[in-house]
Amino acid sequence: MTSLPAFPSGRRLGLVIDLDICVGCHACAVHCKEWNTGGHPAPLTDRDAYGPDPVGVWLNRIHTFEADEGEDVRTIHFPKSCLHCENADCVTVCPTGASYKREQDGIVLVNEDWCIGCKLCSWACPYGAREFDETEGVMKKCTLCIDRIYNENMQEVDRLPSCVVTCPAGARHFGDLGDPRSAVSQLVAARGGFDLMPELGYKPTNKYLPPRPRKTRARDIGAPRRLVPAGNAERLLAKWMDRIFTR
Repeated sequence: MTSLPAFPSGRRLGLVIDLDICVGCHACAVHCKEWNTGGHPAPLTDRDAYGPDPVGVWLNRIHTFEADEGEDVRTIHFPKSCLHCENADCVTVCPTGASYKREQDGIVLVNEDWCIGCKLCSWACPYGAREFDETEGVMKKCTLCIDRIYNENMQEVDRLPSCVVTCPAGARHFGDLGDPRSAVSQLVAARGGFDLMPELGYKPTNKYLPPRPRKTRARDIGAPRRLVPAGNAERLLAKWMDRIFTR
């Protein structure tokens, strides 16, 4: 892996996740687990994986639930990992400096040699994105696969986070969200991409694209099909968010 940055300094690298087409297959989580067991960080442990009390580390998790409001009933799959916030409290509360944010690309990382496993960072993260490795006694988290995106020994097409490479639906996108001209920034602008809980002021780099309003099954067979009004779609999304982060 080269030490030279593949992107100009001052960028904000991150993910854009399309909630409209995520199918909840967990391929992103599984490939992330597989890649990071041999990459950076390593390994992502599991203990008693098939027993009554399994314990393990997953840097990507997918929440799946159903939402019902009037004519719109659907299942939503919500992938969640570290959002690489601009104002990352997980960094400021760390007593040893093990959690840090890279200036050149905005990626938040953990220096495991300095981590004492106090869990302050996990308490400070409002998104529940930190993972404590009980076997190694340290915190672990999504690194945006820095050992892939900066690896000049890999073909350019593969220099993407493992979750992006493996998504069969194309629901995950990677790029520079600090550049309004980038493909991911234009996608966010076109689809109304949003921050999770913007009222907290963390300014997460990762964005989510909301489900599109869609035609739904008519309650009466003879009734005409109609589009869900945009306002209803927004209210549905707000309900989904509340369910995820208040559990």
